[in-house]
Amino acid sequence: MSAKEMMAVVTTGNGGYEKLVYQSVPIPVPKSGEVLLRVLAAGINNTEINTRLGWYSSSVKGDTASTATTQEAHAEQKADGGWNEATPFPLIQGTDCCGSVVQTTDPADDALLGKRVLVRACMRPNGYDVADNVWMASDFDGAFAQYVKVPSKEVFPIECDWSDEELATIPCAYGTSENMLHRANVGPNDFVLVTGASGGVGSATIQLAKRRGATVAGVTSPDKAGQLRDLGADIVVERGSDFVSKLGEKSVDVVVDNVAGPGFPQLLKVMKPGGRYVSSGAIAGPVVELDMRDMYLKDITLIGCTGWDEPVFPNLISYIERGEIRPLLAKSFPLRDIALAQAEFLKKKHFGNFVLTPPAPSD
Repeated sequence: MSAKEMMAVVTTGNGGYEKLVYQSVPIPVPKSGEVLLRVLAAGINNTEINTRLGWYSSSVKGDTASTATTQEAHAEQKADGGWNEATPFPLIQGTDCCGSVVQTTDPADDALLGKRVLVRACMRPNGYDVADNVWMASDFDGAFAQYVKVPSKEVFPIECDWSDEELATIPCAYGTSENMLHRANVGPNDFVLVTGASGGVGSATIQLAKRRGATVAGVTSPDKAGQLRDLGADIVVERGSDFVSKLGEKSVDVVVDNVAGPGFPQLLKVMKPGGRYVSSGAIAGPVVELDMRDMYLKDITLIGCTGWDEPVFPNLISYIERGEIRPLLAKSFPLRDIALAQAEFLKKKHFGNFVLTPPAPSD
């Protein structure tokens, strides 16, 4: 490998793990307004898996796990399978990046050199008054590599004693969670129900909702109940339970749901009149049964979240630096072992987040 090349995982198209190719590629060259980062650690999310699978296609009706099984057996390219319709394959994925700034293009950014930073992966190129958004690792190359280039305005220096791997658990999961709580205006008087509470976004939501003073119930499997309570959950509900019998009708102010699937109808049943339902995912299945009467007769607000609002990422940086949240690093893997890491991720046995570490440039 030459001095101008790096190791990266290139996703070559929609399909199974065979689409993840660990190979040498050119180091990206930053343009004006961009900086080059050496990637110190990169988190794993459902987003990368769903993008590889083409799960965002309207033709997909099942959950992430069943789609993974189908694509592993018979890969099918999906023209509308990405966040913004077509994914620009071949693509270096990796939405979560903790990195070090090694090159700038504008003198105004020179103070960033050598700084450890987190990257705001959701970018709003036309400003925050417009819903347009682009995502690192879905719309352009991301952090599953030794180096990545990003707009300088999207890097945030951070001062804390967390490890690189711990910081890499934050951007996507916690940004997505904080954005949902921000949009739903969660506060101290709210009772919040969180589905998928032991996953990356769910466990972030437990912490961030408690930070806002809310009372929080988390849905998880029995073996993870203790971990949720340690994280701050006031109530733990076993996955598959009848929510109405466990919590009562009209008991919940806010539902934060990235699971959806067949359990969706019960979520509206437990919501109070005037409640807010907020979602940024649907790992148990994107097509749900909605009784419109549960929605309109109770004046429920349905909130969809993808693009992050302007305060979200700066808020996260401040929470970390003030010690108001803590990382949940489940496991680290070498970058070359991405297929192994994603396979283990899909088993959903872990609590928190998985992270990949690229080799040092001299390796």
